[in-house]
Amino acid sequence: MKLSIQVSLNGLSFCILNTKSNTIVYYHKKIFDKELDPINLLQKIEEEYNTQSQLKTPVNEVKLCFCNTLFTLVPKKWFKEDAAASYLKFNTKILKTDFVAIDEIDDKQIVNIYIPYTNILNYFFEKYGEFEYSHHLSILLHKFLSFEDHKGIKIYAHNRNKQLDLFAIEDGKLLLCNSFSYSTGEDYLYYLLFVAEQLNLDPKKFSLNLSGEIHKEDEIYKLLQDYIQHIIFLSSEISYEIEEGWNINKSEEYILLNTL
Repeated sequence: MKLSIQVSLNGLSFCILNTKSNTIVYYHKKIFDKELDPINLLQKIEEEYNTQSQLKTPVNEVKLCFCNTLFTLVPKKWFKEDAAASYLKFNTKILKTDFVAIDEIDDKQIVNIYIPYTNILNYFFEKYGEFEYSHHLSILLHKFLSFEDHKGIKIYAHNRNKQLDLFAIEDGKLLLCNSFSYSTGEDYLYYLLFVAEQLNLDPKKFSLNLSGEIHKEDEIYKLLQDYIQHIIFLSSEISYEIEEGWNINKSEEYILLNTL
C-alpha cells in the first residue's frame, strides 16, 4: 500500500494506492473554512486520523507534499547547500527556527528551496518512520518538464485555493515560474497577461494549459476565453484504476495523483 498526502494551510487530501492491484482504494479531501496556521493544521490532521478509519490501513510507502508559497527556485550551478536559507530571504520571510528543505528537479538543473512545516514532519515521522516529502511546485515542474511536446512556448497554470502557480516553458526549458494570490477573475487574468507581456507573448498564439481547481463552468474560464485562444485542460494520466465509489477529479487532484 502507498499513501499520498497533500498538506496546505487551506486543506488536506489523502489517497491510498493498492500497489498489488494497481488500484486507488481510498480518497479523502478536507477543505477548511479559513486558512490555518501550522499548529492548528496539525490538530486538523490528527482529527482526520481519529475519524477516518481507512487512514489506519498499514502502508509500505508514504509520500507527503507541502503546498505553500514559501519557496524559491535556483539554478543548480549556482546553488550552495550551506547557503540554502539565504536564497529564501529574497522573497520569503523566514525565522531562525524554520527548517529549510530542497528538491532537485530531475536532470533539469533546478533546485527548489522551500520551508516545510516542521511539526507536520515530526508528526508523520513518529507515525510512519522514514518517508518521502516534497514541495508541490516540484511535483508540478517534474510533470510539466517531462512532457515530450515542448516545441515553442507553453504556459501552465495550476489553481489551488485562490492561488495561481504560473509556469512558462520553451523547448523543454523553464523560462519563468511564480505564484500569485488572487481574489477575482480579473486578478487572475491580470497576472496571466502580465506574464505574457513580460515574455512578449501574443495571447492569441500561445497555448494555456490549466490544471487544479478550475472548470469550464467557472467565471474565470469564461473570462479567459475572451483573451486566450488556445486553452487546454490537463488531467492526470494515471496508470492505475480507481476503485468504484471514489469520485476523484483528476484535474483538481493533479498534484496528489502525480505524487503517487
